[in-house]
Amino acid sequence: MSAADRTSQNALMTISADDSGPARIVTGVLLDGDRVLLCHRSPGRRWYPGVWDLPGGHVEEGEDPRGSLVRELREELGITASQPSGPPVREIRSATFDMRIWLVDRWTGTPVNAAPDEHDAVAWFDRSELGGLRLAHEPYLSMLTAVLVK
Repeated sequence: MSAADRTSQNALMTISADDSGPARIVTGVLLDGDRVLLCHRSPGRRWYPGVWDLPGGHVEEGEDPRGSLVRELREELGITASQPSGPPVREIRSATFDMRIWLVDRWTGTPVNAAPDEHDAVAWFDRSELGGLRLAHEPYLSMLTAVLVK
């Protein structure tokens, strides 16, 4: 991707913050053996359209980030996950958002696209497939590759 394409892509993929500061985002890396689950963001979406992303979303006012992740996974994937017990595996910060990413390796239910207004697909990928995907954030590739090696 050229520098101009990256600049254009970044301009399209900015999460807006309100007066209270950067948006607080939580996401989960769902692992199933040697595969990770990603959600494809619908091309018509305002933020990060047409890319593969981790499931998750905004932390609501007064909500604990870990509880928010459990809620978001239920809303987007129809699963019941346990609250993460450890620290996030990664944090990504920008001027407009603060994202915490937790490893999720236990849940009940089968992940499905329970939020078709947000995603047009959910799919499992192994390490060899990740490099060919257009991911929402550049740090995802190295993080997911490292998680899948363990």
